[in-house]
Amino acid sequence: MTTRRFEDAPSTLPLMLKAALPALPVVGSLPGVKHASGAVPDLVLERSGVGTDPAHLERYLDVCGFPHVEHLPATYPHMAAFGLHMALMTDTAFPFAPMGLVHLRNRITQHRPIGVDEVFDVSVRAADLRPHPKGRLVDLLTAVTIDGELVWDEVTTLFSRGRGGAPETSPAPLEGVEAPRGVVHWRLAGDLGRRYGAVSGDRNPIHLYPVTAKAFGFPSNIAHGMWTKARSLAGLQNRLPDAFSVDVEFKKPVLLPTTVVFGSTTGDDGTDFGVRAQKKDSTHLVGRITPS
Repeated sequence: MTTRRFEDAPSTLPLMLKAALPALPVVGSLPGVKHASGAVPDLVLERSGVGTDPAHLERYLDVCGFPHVEHLPATYPHMAAFGLHMALMTDTAFPFAPMGLVHLRNRITQHRPIGVDEVFDVSVRAADLRPHPKGRLVDLLTAVTIDGELVWDEVTTLFSRGRGGAPETSPAPLEGVEAPRGVVHWRLAGDLGRRYGAVSGDRNPIHLYPVTAKAFGFPSNIAHGMWTKARSLAGLQNRLPDAFSVDVEFKKPVLLPTTVVFGSTTGDDGTDFGVRAQKKDSTHLVGRITPS
């Protein structure tokens, strides 16, 4: 296993440009640009001594709708990991070109709350390359530790469309779970993708403007999946335990601008939640919170 350490967060804008190169004719097949096929890279990316910038946190809370609390929102450590995710996915040893990937599922486990003043370490690696009926799946595994204690981890499941798919080797985490119907309406402005992208560093063109999204086959720019997950947790903040796991599956993209409907139900085993379209009977996101 090779470990690559970063003093600072990787700059995401150059990595976004690097991510686009494999999709270009001729350029995408050049050595140093073309991605390998086969196994996931035997590589771990690490950052140590990561602190929280209060101004950045304030902007994140604002765009995602979180209240001001003493601890980081459960989705916030993803901000510290995103640059490492991009660095890993743009490495030519990674088995897929980044621009063709779809963020299909995401699981976050908060083992305990992280204080806003705490300093933590982050590591990222790829694992579990496996079949999907319409292509293949791969996981990005992120771990956050404080003084050697695992306090937070994340599984980011990415889908690559392709021929020769096969049934998944194990059931999807939320198989059979339906998004509850709700009454809470969110009006989402057309600039939401640009606002969240400025905070998260995820400036994928599909999120920014209608014209840039159309170049990738979308009728308009779409909301980030991790924004939708964060906004859902913000709506449930007063019901979250100190330790829990939250699984989501991203269904249909949220085309901007739009209005969506959030709903949730709580039972003995946890809370199911979801985001549905306002006018059509379609689901954008389904999720489940399970206390640890």
